[in-house]
Amino acid sequence: MSKKDFIVGLDIGTTKICCVVGEVVESGSNPVIDIVGIGTATSTGLRKGCVVNIDTTVESISKAIEEAELMAGVEISNVYTGIAGGHIKSFNSTGIVAIKDKEISESDVQRVIDAAKAVAIPLDREVIHIIPQEYIVDSQDGIRDPIGMSGVRLESKVHIVTGAVSSAQNIIKCANKAGLNVAEICLEPIASAEAVLTQDEKDLGVAIVDIGGGTSDIAIFKDGALVHTSVLALGGNHITNDIAVGLRTPQHEAEKIKIRYGCALASLVKPDETIEVTGVGGRKSRVLSRRLLSEIIEPRVEEMFSLILREIQKSGFQDLLSAGVVITGGTTLLEGMPELAEFVFEMPVKRGLPHSIGGLRDVVNSPKFATAVGLLKYGARNSIRPSKKSKFMIRENNIYDKVRGSMKGWIKDLF
Repeated sequence: MSKKDFIVGLDIGTTKICCVVGEVVESGSNPVIDIVGIGTATSTGLRKGCVVNIDTTVESISKAIEEAELMAGVEISNVYTGIAGGHIKSFNSTGIVAIKDKEISESDVQRVIDAAKAVAIPLDREVIHIIPQEYIVDSQDGIRDPIGMSGVRLESKVHIVTGAVSSAQNIIKCANKAGLNVAEICLEPIASAEAVLTQDEKDLGVAIVDIGGGTSDIAIFKDGALVHTSVLALGGNHITNDIAVGLRTPQHEAEKIKIRYGCALASLVKPDETIEVTGVGGRKSRVLSRRLLSEIIEPRVEEMFSLILREIQKSGFQDLLSAGVVITGGTTLLEGMPELAEFVFEMPVKRGLPHSIGGLRDVVNSPKFATAVGLLKYGARNSIRPSKKSKFMIRENNIYDKVRGSMKGWIKDLF
């Protein structure tokens, strides 16, 4: 690589496509990144986080990349991109192996992770992430890095994230058509957590909720490890649709009204505040109360938070969230969102902003850039281990190659 290491995060969202270029100033387990370029474009080719029109998505990606290249003064070829959508499913798994030479080596760690991921997965699904939570050496738990330790038995607890093969392939196809190579795909709530959460929050127990245009992504951390992830197919577009129907205005106008005047708590709006609403099909504009707009938004946002709370309760970690909930994503920019979330969740809630970055920090200092900045951080952390195979692999067509690769690994271990 060149003297300057550039990492590119590409957030392919339902409402916007965002490309952020970062320069790695200091590598390591906690890399320091300066933001040097950013590009955004309106996204119309996705629905609920999944690609529904490849051509329009490619066009939007190209626009965002072009803008970021111009600002950063570099040519972009490799990107780290995110994935979300209702097809994402995750679960926790455990693996146990015997330690070969009484001292744990890297190959033992790899073997125990392979044992943990040896679960039946349908043919139309692919493993996107295998994230170690903790290792247990001879009943001693809570170990983060067991390499070099002595023992007889090694156990690992991992979090496995799976997604539909077709959805992942469509994202890769769109990036390739825009002239980009996808270095790795990352689940969007994991990326958002990289950008907005602190290590203290992860250790105490925290839930991050990233509410975008088409999906709400949830990730729960406890004792510094990821313990639960899920994606709900609901987001800001549902609020926009309610405004369009309730105020009888076109969809694009409803989006503008939501961004400019939207408030998630009607009690925060003064009774005398008014807004101008454009009519449909050339009809006259009308002046309406802003409180009426809030009364349309509030029930929908409350319903969204109730469904997110149900998902957190289903995970079984609700009582362990000592650091509360962090909300991020473009939809959380609505006034009154943290207050309403606190009322529904009955725990502390804050709006999460990207932190620990340099360069054009002010430009990306918004919840709507959390995923893109998180992808940068994820990329910087993973690119420092070039020997590591990409966690995301499209299912191999040739089973012979797969078996041959495994046999080579076994023979190498023997000698």
